[in-house]
Amino acid sequence: MFILSILFFLIGIVLTAGGIWLLALDGSPYYVISGVLLLAVSFTLRRHRVIANALYAVLLLGTMIWSLWESGFDWWPLASRMGTLLVLALPLLIFVGRKGRVSQRLLLPVWGICAVATLSPLAMDDPTAIKGTMADRVVNPSAATGLMGDSEWHAYGRSNLGQRYSPVNQITPDNVSDLELAWQYQTGDVKGPKDVGETTYEATPLKIGNALYLCTPHNWLVALNADTGEEMWVYDAKVPPESQRQHQTCRGVSYLPTEDESKQNIAKKQTQPAQQLASMQCDAQLFLPTSDARLLAVDPETGARCANFADDGVLDLMHNMPFKQSGYYYSTSPPLVAGGKVIVAGAVNDNYDINSPSGVIRAYDAKTGQLQWNWDAGHPEDTSPIGPDETYAVSSPNSWSVASADEELGLAYFPMGNRTPDQLGMYRSPADEKYSSSVVALSLETGQPEWVQQFVHHDLWDMDTPAQPVLLDLNTDKGVEPALVVPTKQGDVYVLHRGTGEAIFPITEEPAPQGAVPGDFTAKTQPTSAISFKPDPLTEADMWGATPIDQMLCRIEFNSLDYKGRYTPPSENGAIVFPGNFGVFNWGSVAVDPKRQVMFGMPLYLAFTSTLVPKDQELGETNQGEQGLNENAGAQYAVEMAPFLSPLGVPCQQPPWGYVAGVDLRTGKTAWKHKNGTVEDLTPLALPIKMGVPGIGGPIITDGGVVFMAASVDDYIRAYDLNTGAQIWQHRLPAGGQATPMTYLNSQGEQMVVQVAGGHGSIGTTIGDYVVAYKLAK
Repeated sequence: MFILSILFFLIGIVLTAGGIWLLALDGSPYYVISGVLLLAVSFTLRRHRVIANALYAVLLLGTMIWSLWESGFDWWPLASRMGTLLVLALPLLIFVGRKGRVSQRLLLPVWGICAVATLSPLAMDDPTAIKGTMADRVVNPSAATGLMGDSEWHAYGRSNLGQRYSPVNQITPDNVSDLELAWQYQTGDVKGPKDVGETTYEATPLKIGNALYLCTPHNWLVALNADTGEEMWVYDAKVPPESQRQHQTCRGVSYLPTEDESKQNIAKKQTQPAQQLASMQCDAQLFLPTSDARLLAVDPETGARCANFADDGVLDLMHNMPFKQSGYYYSTSPPLVAGGKVIVAGAVNDNYDINSPSGVIRAYDAKTGQLQWNWDAGHPEDTSPIGPDETYAVSSPNSWSVASADEELGLAYFPMGNRTPDQLGMYRSPADEKYSSSVVALSLETGQPEWVQQFVHHDLWDMDTPAQPVLLDLNTDKGVEPALVVPTKQGDVYVLHRGTGEAIFPITEEPAPQGAVPGDFTAKTQPTSAISFKPDPLTEADMWGATPIDQMLCRIEFNSLDYKGRYTPPSENGAIVFPGNFGVFNWGSVAVDPKRQVMFGMPLYLAFTSTLVPKDQELGETNQGEQGLNENAGAQYAVEMAPFLSPLGVPCQQPPWGYVAGVDLRTGKTAWKHKNGTVEDLTPLALPIKMGVPGIGGPIITDGGVVFMAASVDDYIRAYDLNTGAQIWQHRLPAGGQATPMTYLNSQGEQMVVQVAGGHGSIGTTIGDYVVAYKLAK
């Protein structure tokens, strides 16, 4: 009992001191009261056991009442409040001795009541879930799904429509359990000691003929046999290491078909490295963006560079840039190939320097590499090819994600980011303000902007539009309309007419918090869509932790930081950004079934903190990455960003943090929503507890009614029933699956599902270099 008494004393001291601090911040008085009661238990335990147990019974009962009042019968919030106290009560109940029977009879019933109350939510429905069924009907049986054959996957989202939908339907909810590993391949490209933290494997392969084409983080282009996974050739772009890059990744390559579309490119096994082959005149072409700001054109059959494109198959994307700092500009996403052009956008490092390269979008002749037009959000009306002695606008808003195109309308759709620095708006021009954090429709022929729809006004939160727009023809009350679906970081899903940009589902303006730093301002209102997964505002009761101590510390931090809800402006004091920088949706976008007109998405909820640091104080070491302290060279503030975590490194807000959700796009209603993923790879004990965890990546939908997705921070690929959202299959991956899968028919007519598994440096999933393929067992 002496050791237990000391333990109660130490916990009591911490809770009392922290509780006083929290109370001074207008927080809950519970921690002061519980700390004082634990001190009283400690002092009375050795000589007045009956009193000690009675006091502990009062603490248990009071904690249960307070917990139910704050969280209701929700398992994780309730268990985190009650769990530690229930465990600490066990020695009081077990080691009673002959004189402890009376005290045991006092404590045991209370302990039993509290234990039952804590465990009872396990037998109840998840209060965060939405249970339902998607309307099971085909609305548009002739819906366009892309121009290639059903067995192909010719672009990042399968086609330039970005639907991530395949007409292949051999795998169904009834037979998906028969999926087994067909083959596995390792690229040999792994994260090295000199790589930046966010070295990630996010590639989705293309399938053309009987070959798969994918890129690796260090920009190797790999060709595999689609039947067997056998390596055909590898082109290594020889990208040098660069510590100034924020990202070392490649999401995919792009494809220009042959003029004779009946020809199919089938990769042939090479006996020497592809980059050593002599360049050649190419019929079809693959385009590989590199992290040292080049665009390479490569022959699909051999891996040789295409001599007809640019400078012997190499286009330098730093041309005409106003600033050319190494590592500040590169393309992480595949370019758009449409209208005879290859259209390239790029990422500009966030918060490094106010004088950075431009975010210009450029269209080149897909065969020759000659510049056709350039659209720079800093000079949006002048799209004629830039002169040799001219430069693009400094640090103009960029488009780092994947674009889409409607060639019948002659429009390309680009999700737009922000002008760096992200958290400081005083450096932006009127043109920057108009086009940042939006989707813009550009003419494929001229690059002229046809329309723009902004999703955040005067963005101070890095809420750039991260996801590829999805195109489908949508049945509405007005008839069939050409629609565009755009998910955003702040949780809204916008459905727009892709010809005009007008809203199909209403967009409203809501009042926004005010209070920017001197010299800046905040928008008075912010838009929101009628289809939205935006979270409810955080409260102190939402703070969470594994023990009462880290729960209390999260509450102290919550009450110490600025927080007025979504769009709380950044400040010197520090502000909570929720949704955080990962966003509710990110580059994985959503998948849409154009025939049933339904959507599958993976909303996640993880708060961040953002602090502006004046340059007139000592900064210390700045970080080269999106998280940590970024210098913002030339600006009056540096910025420090981080996930909002407890001292134990878990999110301060209570779970679930990640879901899967289904939406009927005809009505805008969410049909179902379920927590997704387990903590198996987040805990030392590897417990597969379904908690609802964050994820980075995206889903695909098949005509068989099955959705495939990995993405979550546990190393699994999963299948879901599109009708109900129920998980119906999973398979353990050899590394993190932070890439969007794809599916196709092999040469034997068998449906294959392929997932790249290489992990993600920022979120700490298992690093690897794997490509895995599944098919139904025979």
